[in-house]
Amino acid sequence: MTRLERIIRKKERTVIGIMSGTSVDSVDAVLVKVRGSGLDTRFRLLAFHRHAYPAGYRDFVLKNSLPGAGSVDTISTINVLSAQFFADAVKALLRKSGTPASSVDLIGSHGQTVHHLPQPAAMFGKKVRSTLQLADPSVIAKLTGIITVGNFRAGDMALGGQGAPLVPYFDLLAFRSKKHHRALLNIGGIANITLLKKNAAEKDLLALDTGPGNMVIDALMQHFYRRPYDRNGSVAASGRIIPALLTELVKHPYFTRPLPKSTGREEFGSMFVRRVLHRARGARKQDVIATVTELTALTVWDQFNRYLRPALKKAPLQELIVSGGGSYNHALMDSLRRCFAPALIMHSDELGVPSDAKEALCFALLANDTVSGVPSNLPSVTGAKSRTVLGVIAQ
Repeated sequence: MTRLERIIRKKERTVIGIMSGTSVDSVDAVLVKVRGSGLDTRFRLLAFHRHAYPAGYRDFVLKNSLPGAGSVDTISTINVLSAQFFADAVKALLRKSGTPASSVDLIGSHGQTVHHLPQPAAMFGKKVRSTLQLADPSVIAKLTGIITVGNFRAGDMALGGQGAPLVPYFDLLAFRSKKHHRALLNIGGIANITLLKKNAAEKDLLALDTGPGNMVIDALMQHFYRRPYDRNGSVAASGRIIPALLTELVKHPYFTRPLPKSTGREEFGSMFVRRVLHRARGARKQDVIATVTELTALTVWDQFNRYLRPALKKAPLQELIVSGGGSYNHALMDSLRRCFAPALIMHSDELGVPSDAKEALCFALLANDTVSGVPSNLPSVTGAKSRTVLGVIAQ
């Protein structure tokens, strides 16, 4: 019996999930015990590690993954280099937790997204949707000695889906409730929101990327203050919203695009930031930060009301559960409380899922479903023609 066959037959697996978001801040890694699969999945977080990239790497990736900017040799290099950093994160997690690599069954790797083009383009008689996550799973598998599952988005896109967001599947497994109508909001570089009606089934799930999360705030903090982010939202709290600028920014066509939809730096990266700077000429820099922080909160609220709230009919949303780096931005959280009142706003930590670990946990569970042969895409969210098993397995 091969190693993979033994893992497939196990009722409980030890899995590592690794995640690097669109902001390229760090590699988040989790060690988790997983029992069962699909809706019967049960999991227990054993350890978490945030692995820093070397100085300059973030800027190197962002610069070379802009539309029209990255040469094929640079992208090829990043594919292997990022896999090496992911493998380093796995090894650091194992050292931190005192876990031998031989006791780990699987790694689930999101990879590093450098491009996401979910809208179909007509080319050579075909309709093409594409996405590119670097950090080759084969490199991670060879450097760690652990079977690695990656490239989760491509299978959904092959069936006509957006390939994103994928986190709503984890939301269903971890947060479904028999008592409450919940929305799950993750604020990374891009923000995404999931509606979980009480007693939600897979077919009932609705979710979407709402637009920029921390991406625009972080870019402008770097531009104005040479800081990677607005710690605790203190700069935004010291500024005043610029109404005319906010009114202009919410006119972006993404916000009225119909479901299913997902987005990334292609729409809210450097070109969007340049547009903000052009429109905000002469304004105080703290006011610009306050305005784009309000943009994130306002568009989350608008997209929820526009696309998700109708599914509740007249029932109120009872809980908004927030995770991701944006959940530590007090100014952003205050705006969300104002927008979503009277719903209870809480961190995912309060329900046993650490905010920092949530996305890495998601990819650990996706890998577990891959080797179990269980479909883990959600056509109601992505628009795919059917459910399918996601990911490729590197031995």
